Amino acid sequence: MPNYDVHLLSGIVTYPLAVFIAFMLRDYAGIPFVLSTAAMVIGYALYVLGSDLPDMDHPNALIHRGTKPIVAVAVGSAVFVQSVDSVHLGEPWLNVTAAWGIGALAAFVAWFTFTWMMPKHRGIVHSLLFAVVYGLLGYALVEFGLGMSMGEALFAGFAAFAGYTLHLLLDRELSLL
Repeated sequence: MPNYDVHLLSGIVTYPLAVFIAFMLRDYAGIPFVLSTAAMVIGYALYVLGSDLPDMDHPNALIHRGTKPIVAVAVGSAVFVQSVDSVHLGEPWLNVTAAWGIGALAAFVAWFTFTWMMPKHRGIVHSLLFAVVYGLLGYALVEFGLGMSMGEALFAGFAAFAGYTLHLLLDRELSLL
């Protein structure tokens, strides 16, 4: 099976093929991709990340060790954003500090929950279902998180899906579930 370098380098060098396919799907199948410079740069990042992301289910994989802190920080930040207006301990600095304390506690729990929740290696995370989930997350990030157009988000979601699928093809593990 290919290693970390092979997966990521494959993602780095095959992205032009994904862009070509997206242009063909737009021009000949009518899919409303918008291939703006920003969408293609974000798509490149999602594609290359996706080219190794299925290995996040292996606790010794570099992508697992890199993804875990990102998930923890994302969870902690989201909890902070949701709780900052609900904490009323007095001074504004105390409220913000306490909300960050709640966020940090959530991040701490997310750190350990991430590994605990991962299924066995080459299980469901190595599936087209998760490629679709990753594509949908890429779409949501671009349209709702970054406020870009639906067409740009469609392209970013496609790039995420394609990069993830590249990993599965290289592993010769193309399963639906």
